[in-house]
Amino acid sequence: MKKITLITALLLAGMTVAHAQKGKLVETPKLSEKVGTTPIKKGNWIVGGALGSTGYSFEDESFNINISPRAGYFISDGIAVGLELGTGLTTHKGTENDWNYKVMPFVRYYFPEGASETGRFFGQGAIGVSGTDGATSDTSFAFAINAGYSHFVSRNVALEAIVGYNYSKSNQANATAQNGLGIAFGFQIFLGK
Repeated sequence: MKKITLITALLLAGMTVAHAQKGKLVETPKLSEKVGTTPIKKGNWIVGGALGSTGYSFEDESFNINISPRAGYFISDGIAVGLELGTGLTTHKGTENDWNYKVMPFVRYYFPEGASETGRFFGQGAIGVSGTDGATSDTSFAFAINAGYSHFVSRNVALEAIVGYNYSKSNQANATAQNGLGIAFGFQIFLGK
């Protein structure tokens, strides 16, 4: 009799738990958020950067991978100015590898054309200095022209993909210009109203 009572109690407890679980809603993770133009309004801030940035230089056949944090302020709707810092590793064909750095103020413009409620295309230009700390340390004038897309996964967070052209020229007398293409993936956090 004790076994029948115990089995009945366990079955009732199991059915009660199963019924309680059935009534709960399971929320699936969001893949996008309809934000419109809210995050890119005048007075808002952006903080984030590229976590995986790779590039290839045409002149010296080098490959690089970088981490580039950035922060900016929207001076008007859709236009942000800010500063991008970066560090990374450059591998050269047949020679030693170098650590590189950059300090580049930037301007970013979010295009109203092609925008959706969950994402926006943008263009970004930057000018500043870059350099290496390897066999020959030097500092270079640098600029970059990039295009990208921000996909909003929440009201304040966007995932980004960026492609662009990079140029640099060392301050040494016999230096040649370096240019190449790059691609980056990262995120931005939009702070403000």
